[in-house]
Amino acid sequence: MQLRNIAIIAHVDHGKTTLVDKMLHAGRLFGEHEAPGELIMDNNDLERERGITILAKNAAFWYKGVKINVIDTPGHADFGGEVERVLNMADGVLLLVDAFEGPMPQTRFVLQKALELGLKPIVVINKVDKENCTPEIVQDGVFDLMFNLGANEDQLDFPTIFGSAKQGWMNNDWRKPTDNITPLLDAILEYIPEPKVGDGATQMLVTSLDYSNYIGRIAIGRLYRGSLKANQQVALIKRDGTISRQTIRGLYLFEGLAKVKVDEVQAGDICAIQGIEGFEIGDTVADVENPVALPTISIDEPTMSMLFTINDSPFFGQEGKFVTSRHIRERLEKELEKNLALRVQDTNTTDAWRVFGRGVLHLSILIETMRREGYELQIGQPQVILKRIDGVLSEPVEELTIDVPEVNSGTAIDMVTRRKGIMNSMEPKGDRVVLRFEIPSRGIIGLRGNLLTATAGEAIMTHRFIEFQPHKGDLPKRQNGSLLAMETGKAIPYSIYNLQDRGHFFVEANEEIYEGQLVGENTRPGDLTVNLTKTKKLTNMRSSGADEKVKLIPPKKFTLEEALEYIMDDEYVEVTPKSIRLRKIFLKDFDRKKASKATVEIVAEEA
Repeated sequence: MQLRNIAIIAHVDHGKTTLVDKMLHAGRLFGEHEAPGELIMDNNDLERERGITILAKNAAFWYKGVKINVIDTPGHADFGGEVERVLNMADGVLLLVDAFEGPMPQTRFVLQKALELGLKPIVVINKVDKENCTPEIVQDGVFDLMFNLGANEDQLDFPTIFGSAKQGWMNNDWRKPTDNITPLLDAILEYIPEPKVGDGATQMLVTSLDYSNYIGRIAIGRLYRGSLKANQQVALIKRDGTISRQTIRGLYLFEGLAKVKVDEVQAGDICAIQGIEGFEIGDTVADVENPVALPTISIDEPTMSMLFTINDSPFFGQEGKFVTSRHIRERLEKELEKNLALRVQDTNTTDAWRVFGRGVLHLSILIETMRREGYELQIGQPQVILKRIDGVLSEPVEELTIDVPEVNSGTAIDMVTRRKGIMNSMEPKGDRVVLRFEIPSRGIIGLRGNLLTATAGEAIMTHRFIEFQPHKGDLPKRQNGSLLAMETGKAIPYSIYNLQDRGHFFVEANEEIYEGQLVGENTRPGDLTVNLTKTKKLTNMRSSGADEKVKLIPPKKFTLEEALEYIMDDEYVEVTPKSIRLRKIFLKDFDRKKASKATVEIVAEEA
């Protein structure tokens, strides 16, 4: 059987998932039940909502008698753990680039990984039907990018296919639209090599996992050499070198988006194995008589951490099903099995954990998923991970790219340089400008919200981790203090109306609030406690017009990422299936003053 294993690399929203759908349709593997235009690959609710791929998925189709395994890769650097292991299964990559935007930072991140592994790229310049697009300039930009990333001569001699995945056509010349994507499929057969198959005993690296309520955990990976059969005995070699004897209870291959049960799998194919106990990603399934391990997967280190703790607010347990420390601990342990870039560390207390990840987006996706599953928890302020390298305190530094209207470029530059960012380049694109900076990861926390406000929502911001560099010093913090609720109860419209000049509120009229909750942002530095539960005093005298309807400014509602980026170090984000609330760690004014006094004393002692 002839085979091709390809991974698709693209920046967020460049049309990767749409293209995969068109390829699967072209393979004519689907029945009539598939809804036309539905994004088949992004089958996770969060992925559909955000328009990004988070989890790498496998699919397969047949073309001219050749089976093509397609692996959809995440487009965001925060999911580097996913990217790394996906590329281990591929022999070539489709690099998908927008004909207007050109190669972007996240494209660069995944492409660098692919080139390091020696994979051959086919460049697909998508969306050539966009106004003002420049396919030839983008093609030159891709060449320059690959050259800068150290691609070899064979990789630089890449074929380019132009087209529009949305319109369903591809061709070698962007000026000549066709009515199908066969030029792309022909290029895959011509340029992507068949899988290299080693000689010797069976070897398969576990690079992904799936879970079924009926059959439990399923190991997914590419068979490098040998063959696997149902009910065969194999050796499982762990990362630490320990070997255990296991039996394969079920073997599956990918057909379309489904798994099909088979009796035997040959080397080179991507398969799923049921029945192996206690495996982890990076383990090797090997021959039972002659077990030899494959090199395990190396994963980028986490750059950020957050404190996860149980919800102990006055509204605890009202909306969620899973609220105890045991529930949260078990869920985090389950996540560790498949989320390679994640680390979980116990703290001094039994109901709090420090969770390490690749960035705010990476960790907020986990929190959002838990929330939708019915968990209640509280999250502390994101903290970057500091290291001592050769005795020097170092912090993670990222490449930041901001695409803004030209009129807002000065504001964007000012915001980034205040956060210790250094500008590397400024590239005009029509009436917009692309700015590139190096900035500490700390500086990115909270930047997106401020930038969107300053540019009326026009800014597009992306970033990727580069390296650890010496610590850049203190950064400016949020200037304005918080408005805190004085009592638990309902937020009365009359009270909100009378306090509107004190700040901007986060809560609706008649919303239930509790003491110590952040109900708004103060117009001045320092926290201010306000009474939103105070009703209007009634008197015997009533004058005409005294009870006019009060006009309230609409409250600011935070998304989860915005809330995490907004809070200070003495605040939590309370996350439940229905609500996102901001609160002080210490709800009572007396406790806050006591904690603040203790902090001052510790600082004085250190000084």
